[in-house]
Amino acid sequence: MSFTLVFSPEANQNYSALEKDPSRREVLKAVRKTLGFLETNPRHPSLNTHEYRTFKGPDGEKVFEAYAQQNTPGAYRVFWYYGPEKGHITIAAITPHP
Repeated sequence: MSFTLVFSPEANQNYSALEKDPSRREVLKAVRKTLGFLETNPRHPSLNTHEYRTFKGPDGEKVFEAYAQQNTPGAYRVFWYYGPEKGHITIAAITPHP
């Protein structure tokens, strides 16, 4: 099954900031790869997807964390949840590991 990605305002802002910063070219490449995997298989092994229990989606949805980078200081993560409609994944945030 293929998913449609929907960006929250925060995630859209995070992504735009990466696109505008030439020093973050490698991070942007990793984030794009992660987003591609999320569209086709959110459980892809390289994403190390797991539930992030610190916060929930706006309607109480389970939020998941996917790795965009590994073994890197301040490695980037993509936080997402299923919805708002069937077949959609909402990207909640794209940020360095908290």
